[in-house]
Amino acid sequence: MKQLLILGAGGMGKEILYTAQHSIGYGTEFVVKGFLDFPNQDWDTNVYPPILGIEDDYKIQSNDIFTCSIGNVHLKRKVCEKMRLRGAMFQTLIHKEANIRENVKIGEGTIVDWNATVGSDVIIGENCLIQLLSIVGHDCKIGNYSRIDTQCVCVGGVVLQDCATIHTGAVVSHKVVVENDATVAAMSFVIRRVKAGTTVQGNPAIKVDY
Repeated sequence: MKQLLILGAGGMGKEILYTAQHSIGYGTEFVVKGFLDFPNQDWDTNVYPPILGIEDDYKIQSNDIFTCSIGNVHLKRKVCEKMRLRGAMFQTLIHKEANIRENVKIGEGTIVDWNATVGSDVIIGENCLIQLLSIVGHDCKIGNYSRIDTQCVCVGGVVLQDCATIHTGAVVSHKVVVENDATVAAMSFVIRRVKAGTTVQGNPAIKVDY
């Protein structure tokens, strides 16, 4: 039986724990071993699996697999790539009640949560996060380490390049490209290309500086 370790023991880590425990293969292919993070005196081990230390100090075992709960996509990429160099293998987590259509390709370490819908012929890269109740329409291409938050919609043919972040309730219209490291603010409606490294907000979404 594989032993799943969750990188990050914050609020998102608790959510990923729940998703893992309700994902395809839980209890038959893998179980949760614990979290990797700094010690937390308030951590309730009667409710949650233990925090086993920070990832830099952890000695990877032959049956260990990993998932990452870090929300910031750039920090997530840094941590995951560091772990991969040490030999870590990442588990793809697909909630049992996710809606996955035909001919979908999902990369290693990606998480597809409860009642998320992934349309036909979608390609999703490595270590992405597709949160609950979000929709990725047909023929979309989602780059590595991209994050799609709750109740977002990527209409058919959308392209998210690596490390794109789409925040809660945003809609990315048909065939729009969101370039590398770009961010779409919550509740925005995106109708045109989003340049690399920029943030857009509003309806229609325009570039903003924070």
